Amino acid sequence: MMNLQEFVKTYQDDTEFGSKESKWRKLPADGSKRIFYRVSNEKGSCIVMANPPAERNAEKENLSYLKIGKHLFSKRIPVPCMYRYDLDHGWFIMEDLGEQNLQEIAINSDGRITIYKKVIELLIEIQLKGREGFNLEWCYHTKRYDRFIMEKFESDYFLKYFLQGLLGLKQDLSQLRSSFEHLSYRASLADNNFVLHRDFQSRNLIIKHDKIGVIDWQGARLGPLQYDLASLLIDPYVGLTKDEQMVLYDYYLTVLEKYLPGISPSFTEHYPYLAIQRNLQILGAFSYLSKIQGKKRFLTYVSPALRSLDVLLAELDDPELNPLKSLIRKIYKKEKSAEGGFKR
Repeated sequence: MMNLQEFVKTYQDDTEFGSKESKWRKLPADGSKRIFYRVSNEKGSCIVMANPPAERNAEKENLSYLKIGKHLFSKRIPVPCMYRYDLDHGWFIMEDLGEQNLQEIAINSDGRITIYKKVIELLIEIQLKGREGFNLEWCYHTKRYDRFIMEKFESDYFLKYFLQGLLGLKQDLSQLRSSFEHLSYRASLADNNFVLHRDFQSRNLIIKHDKIGVIDWQGARLGPLQYDLASLLIDPYVGLTKDEQMVLYDYYLTVLEKYLPGISPSFTEHYPYLAIQRNLQILGAFSYLSKIQGKKRFLTYVSPALRSLDVLLAELDDPELNPLKSLIRKIYKKEKSAEGGFKR
């Protein structure tokens, strides 16, 4: 039976990448169970992904990865070209978009607004061009970003893994249910007929020679415009300032208006609710990865994500969210005064 190395070697021998010897380097996969390698030789490099379909979910995820990736590539969205794949084993050989992601460049750049404006232009392309011919059957999780996703995989996720898991809160938190339901209701009123990446943040954007590449699209589905913009602007990996966020928010609307005239009022009305939803997801994910999977490096980003949530709730004048707003303010003040941040 062929193994992964032999699969890649067969591809190399069939193409111009053939070589007697290649160097394999394992790449960080963050929160994913998938395994990535950069395979290189004197003739070039490629990215190899292994996600064995031992479980039904992985099998469906791989098919989404393939179908959605090919669709975006056909729309000239800069996702990697897939050179060869084997769904039975969960193996993919793809174009190497580059070694630096947006996080690595942005945290060391004085001109990051310029880079982010290009990213925003690309995001709008994905959202609008990507929905042309997008087949909902490609989506392995849900076909749309809806209230089910918001409540089960974001607010409940936040409650279980951040409030109860990471913070260890033992108090009755049932008063939050009304806030979560109201939040998902208001967020669900946004038009959800656009392509949603759902993890559009700096580590999933590769930058090489001023060109931007997009990775980790397998969770894409139809959804609202606001969510992916919020993912980019409140991304704790970079920590854009409030002023930077506002500049980029305004730029996004300026560009979007060229394609969808008159959309700004509706976009602005629903944005805060979707930004809060995304922030809940971020805190739940970081807590799960650090507490359950033992990836303690994600604790570094819990404090900025908590600060972001506190700010978003404070800025939104909605009494229905007061139970959540009050609790987060108490937690944030306590954690801010504690030395050393999150070390759970």
